[in-house]
Amino acid sequence: MIFQKVRSKIAPQAAYVHIPFCRQRCHYCDFPVIVDDKAGSRRRSQYLATLRREIQLTPGRGQPLTSVFFGGGTPSLLTPEELGQILEDLEQQFGFAEGIEISLEADPGTPGIDYLKEYQELGVNRLSLGVQSFVPKLLQISGRTHTVDDIHTAIGKIKACHWENWSLDLIQGLPGQTLQQWQFSLEQAVSAQPKHISAYDLTLEPKTRFYREYPEDSPALPGEELTAKMYCVAHEFLEGQGLIHYEISNYAQPGYECRHNLTYWRNQPYYAFGLGATSYFDQVRFQRPDRIKAYCEWVERQAFFGAVDMLDYPLSQKDILLESLMLGLRLKEGINLIQLLKPFASGLKDMLENIILSTFKRFQAEGWMGNKRNQWFLIPPQGFLMSNLILSHLWLDFDQITILD
Repeated sequence: MIFQKVRSKIAPQAAYVHIPFCRQRCHYCDFPVIVDDKAGSRRRSQYLATLRREIQLTPGRGQPLTSVFFGGGTPSLLTPEELGQILEDLEQQFGFAEGIEISLEADPGTPGIDYLKEYQELGVNRLSLGVQSFVPKLLQISGRTHTVDDIHTAIGKIKACHWENWSLDLIQGLPGQTLQQWQFSLEQAVSAQPKHISAYDLTLEPKTRFYREYPEDSPALPGEELTAKMYCVAHEFLEGQGLIHYEISNYAQPGYECRHNLTYWRNQPYYAFGLGATSYFDQVRFQRPDRIKAYCEWVERQAFFGAVDMLDYPLSQKDILLESLMLGLRLKEGINLIQLLKPFASGLKDMLENIILSTFKRFQAEGWMGNKRNQWFLIPPQGFLMSNLILSHLWLDFDQITILD
């Protein structure tokens, strides 16, 4: 049986902008970052000029943006002037829809905490505060440059600016972290009253300091049983506080789910700009160079030809199906099989439906999956914990289907 390649022309309505600057690299971080926190430095000025040039060279697709996300790195190292110039370029090139969500990641203790009012005036209306832990020792172990006092100062300034839509990030499974410390951080996070909390599980990424210092069997790392307990504790506690566990690692008050990230999890198209950033549209994923020199040279080449030229490596329908399953099952809402299989011819559609339903029903019997009117979803917390196992069964079944290259 063969998967065909079908091109979609749905216009992106979301944009990710990568700001790579940091005070120092966190010990768990494998993102493309540049250690440079000096406003106006030559390297920083060069990067921002190149980033703006990439945006200006990218043709719009006729639909205004409904979300913009500034990630990093540490976007809260940007001055209001620097941020305003980028936003101006985005609006001029693509247009902003009414009610657009503009998110910015912020690190406690960085200059941006003093710029919150100016950021608001520029149109930023969602803030993601990278706390990670309320335990000083764990912040130090993780290579964070902020202190617990910085966290409380930042929260105070957020409230003083009457910032309604803001999120707080935590990490579980850090070296030496106990269940009591995790519970304490959860309680501190809820007491700050954010509309959204992200609770991520530590991943040991190659090329990071944590990867070098802590093998997977290191006694310093919480074991699988303890991290699963942490996950279940977070689910029970945060949902008990009125937050909805709407995605594997994310909780929100009703109506405050991150609109931009929902674009990713629903496998919808989006623009991306900056060092190492990956865009997705016309069923093509394209990652920019993750080294500053290579990225600047790439943009210069595009400028020479008059526009940013995306290398055309389209995903097969099999790739898209697998990604849609993987991403969609991260969400509490799950996936609709009728919509998921709509692009396929009837014979292949029936075959795929049988494969997927066989796996889903197997794990439904375990109590990990649910179904309402052909909408299949994982049941948290246990279903979310077992998502990789469920997906691995689907991968193996799909490997029996050939791909048309």
